[in-house]
Amino acid sequence: MAKVDRRILKSQESMKKAVIELMTEKNFDDITIQDIADRANINRGTIYLHYQDKFDLLDKLIEAHINELREMGDWACKLDWSNALLPFFEYFENNYLFFSTMLASKGAPSFRNRLIDFVMIGFKEEIDKESGRNTDLNEDVMLQYAGTAYVGVIEWWIRNGMPYSPKVMAKQVGALLDRSL
Repeated sequence: MAKVDRRILKSQESMKKAVIELMTEKNFDDITIQDIADRANINRGTIYLHYQDKFDLLDKLIEAHINELREMGDWACKLDWSNALLPFFEYFENNYLFFSTMLASKGAPSFRNRLIDFVMIGFKEEIDKESGRNTDLNEDVMLQYAGTAYVGVIEWWIRNGMPYSPKVMAKQVGALLDRSL
């Protein structure tokens, strides 16, 4: 694996942080490349060395978080719901600015759909058909229900200032998912 120059990583991180901070202040459509460059304390041209435009920057930022969640899901599916969900809620808490901005932003409505799609793919493997309790339910309906409910709870939790710890949230949501899937 090739080693990436720390200066490149630092520039990319400052650009990603800048775009999220700016999205808390104004609509994404109103953010310019110059705004991002000024906030990140870099030249405008540096952004174009790494990204095609602000949409590419945002897309790469979203994809990085989805990939991080995907990697967590690879091992979490071997655990019970409560234990499997705890690292996710800790991740949401540790990345509060990103998730609160992306779930509240009118400039990134596709993020919520991407998050729901990611969740539904993960839940697909978890549907209990062997006990007989879900045999009369359509898999698509179950996945849509569980996926939108889970993301809705994440939104509620973040928008309300995370009133419960990640551990409490994992236990509560785990119990609900155990009942429905």
